[in-house]
Amino acid sequence: MSVSNDAGMLAIHGGSPAVDSSKFKKHNPISEESISEAVNVLKSGRLSEFVGEWCDEFLGGPKVRQLENESLSRFGSKFAISVNSWTSGLVAAVGAIGTEPGDEIITTPYTMSATATAILHWNAIPIFVDIDPKTFNINPNLIESSISEKTRAIMVVDIYGQPADMAEINAIAKKHKLRVITDAAQSPGAKYKDKFAGTLSDVGGYSFNFHKHIHSGEGGLCFTDNEEIAENIRLIRNHAEAVVAKRGHNNYVNMLGHNFRMGEIEAAILIPQLKNLDSIVARRIQIASNLKSQLSDCTGLVTPYIAPERTHSFYTFAMQIPDKVDTGVSRHDLASALRAEGVPVSEGYQNIHLLPVYQNKIAYGSKGFPWNSEFNNRDISYEKGICPIAEKFHEQTVLALGLCTYDFTDAEIDQIAKAFKKVWSHYF
Repeated sequence: MSVSNDAGMLAIHGGSPAVDSSKFKKHNPISEESISEAVNVLKSGRLSEFVGEWCDEFLGGPKVRQLENESLSRFGSKFAISVNSWTSGLVAAVGAIGTEPGDEIITTPYTMSATATAILHWNAIPIFVDIDPKTFNINPNLIESSISEKTRAIMVVDIYGQPADMAEINAIAKKHKLRVITDAAQSPGAKYKDKFAGTLSDVGGYSFNFHKHIHSGEGGLCFTDNEEIAENIRLIRNHAEAVVAKRGHNNYVNMLGHNFRMGEIEAAILIPQLKNLDSIVARRIQIASNLKSQLSDCTGLVTPYIAPERTHSFYTFAMQIPDKVDTGVSRHDLASALRAEGVPVSEGYQNIHLLPVYQNKIAYGSKGFPWNSEFNNRDISYEKGICPIAEKFHEQTVLALGLCTYDFTDAEIDQIAKAFKKVWSHYF
């Protein structure tokens, strides 16, 4: 591998960094209005008004209800239910569709671990399907071959901020009488055919933990147009088993007690941010467009693809790099060089099916439950190689720049682009 000095010595070799990362400003969507609203809640002394029995307070306090009501008109869903985290939202969603022990739910391995853990929570079994190499989302063309008589649902993940191919996935689900859950944690504000991500399936929703587009530290929001699913989520959120009798709710499936309730402070912090989401997403799109343009002459670098009829909220700017087999340059070499130049890139995304819980099929207790239970007990493979695209992206070819970590200025984006070109000129 030859190394050129045309663009100056790489910082990793002792040269000067191209980027002054010390001046990066952390993304902070918390406005003065959010602070004022939170202070008002603190002064009231009513930090949560949920009660775990059937009464008016079962649905939470005024700020929680305001957040839910304003989200309905904001995102165009019939029902919105707040939760204390999106992990809680996923757990509630899987339970709310009536998941039975031993059921299978098809999902992607290229996501955060909670996506699949929410399936295991109800003693159901994740079935992993590989991803589309252009969008990073689950590949609809591979779903049907993984459907079995035990399949209950398809759980879609809008990874990095781009909605999955919901028309195709919903059509498959309808054909096989399956439910669809959308993990849209990273895609608030993104659209598919003019409808917001997270509202395009039986149930979906957003994450509001601290590194998302808008946040309250922790929190989440579930969306559905199905009244029964909405009711089930509300019950699962708030000690369902203690409430169903008084509520007159005669379906006791998965009515187990949880405390997934959002506090009044978190809701108060989020409400003003709903108004700012469009501008936050617009800025991420602007940054992404700028980067795509400036990096277009970096040999072999593939910048994010946006599929037809979709918008992208760019939680992350994910790039594919030249294959080491062809170039002799590893992703680790490139990532290390870029980080030395001051560019905060990360390498790939974990593959959930390769985590120990799936490799060993040990979740509840030591006996392999639920995989070897009487409810399912069929041979399900999580071997390396079942999702080759996701595995390659995880191990070799994807670099990611988190656009919700910092509020980059145009000048900083120019510096970052310069750093890429500097590194690329040395290695390619």
